[in-house]
Amino acid sequence: MNPDLAKLQPYPFEKLRALFAGVTPDARFTPIGLQIGEPKHPTPAFIKEALSRSLDGLAAYPPTIGAASLRAAIAAWLVRRYRLPGVDPGTQVLPINGSREALFAIAQVVVDRARDPLVLCPNPFYQIYEGAALLAGAAPLYANADRARGFAIDYAAIPQTAWSRVQLLYTCSPANPTGHVMTLEEWQRLFELSDRHGFVIASDECYSELYFDDARPPLGALEAAAQLGRRDFARLVVFSSLSKRSNVPGMRSGFVVGDAAVLEAFLLYRTYHGSAMSPAVQAASRAAWGDEAHVAANRALYREKFAAALPVIQPPLETAMPEGGFYLWIRTPGDDAAFARGLYQKYNVSVLPGSYLAREAHGVNPGRQHIRVALVASPEECREGVRRIAEFARPV
Repeated sequence: MNPDLAKLQPYPFEKLRALFAGVTPDARFTPIGLQIGEPKHPTPAFIKEALSRSLDGLAAYPPTIGAASLRAAIAAWLVRRYRLPGVDPGTQVLPINGSREALFAIAQVVVDRARDPLVLCPNPFYQIYEGAALLAGAAPLYANADRARGFAIDYAAIPQTAWSRVQLLYTCSPANPTGHVMTLEEWQRLFELSDRHGFVIASDECYSELYFDDARPPLGALEAAAQLGRRDFARLVVFSSLSKRSNVPGMRSGFVVGDAAVLEAFLLYRTYHGSAMSPAVQAASRAAWGDEAHVAANRALYREKFAAALPVIQPPLETAMPEGGFYLWIRTPGDDAAFARGLYQKYNVSVLPGSYLAREAHGVNPGRQHIRVALVASPEECREGVRRIAEFARPV
């Protein structure tokens, strides 16, 4: 067996199952699950229809690079969304089977394990980043995000001696779990570091279309690069997905876009890896990327849930409206795991302890004393779940 598999930590939801083992929730309360970031809104009918109309495509092997029409649709969406001067669908866009698979695979392409590599991850973080680093033969390095900094990543805390070993840097904006959106100044600093040390930036933007101020959509990495005159997207690759934007997590459809040289190597890897998107899924994806009305309706539903939740949760607990995403990142009065276990036992509500999403780094686990609450269920279920969390948190 690959010895690097032994380095992987249990997934957060495995830890949660262990935490809840032996606990019997109060049967007077129906169960409410707010622990997993899985969209629960209905899939738009036009996407399902596009999928069903294209089932004849199952009779052929799809090319790994994807259909030219899908790559053109993605490039056109990027130009509209981020006001870009242009994106080359032939060399700068590659369809992927959901961002999770590709975020893992990019480390296998970029990392040179013979050079004592480091992969820099935000902390808290999506655990795929860490697993990808370990299985590529690199050591993860963590840069903390904490409330005192508005949840911006503290790259200044990384020792200068470590930067020369960093080969890949993951970032997530809007961030999971904090909802922080990177500013142009933050991107400029990151690009300067990449220029100086030569590492590739992998920007996870799967929450980019879940925001609440229609006049200020989140700044994307490509948009920031273009504004700073970096038109070739050097050492930058961006990952996005339809899962949360269009409520199709089971369709496994997204894209990676950016530096043509990195994508050329990534396509070679994926050709051997067998990662080709089904023609029927490609057809449905083209339809989804071409429509914004369903995305606006989706945002409105999340906006409604946050508007209902925040006045209930904020008196007893500390949290704030995220800049993007569908999570509440809530500070707990004590140990986050004990809070989650007690909440489950007394009120039958499942949330994720923040410490399970982070690692001890620079003397602190930045997820400790927080819980992540995913407002993915129906408005009624979210309102009831938040009401129970607030009730549990109130002093006796």
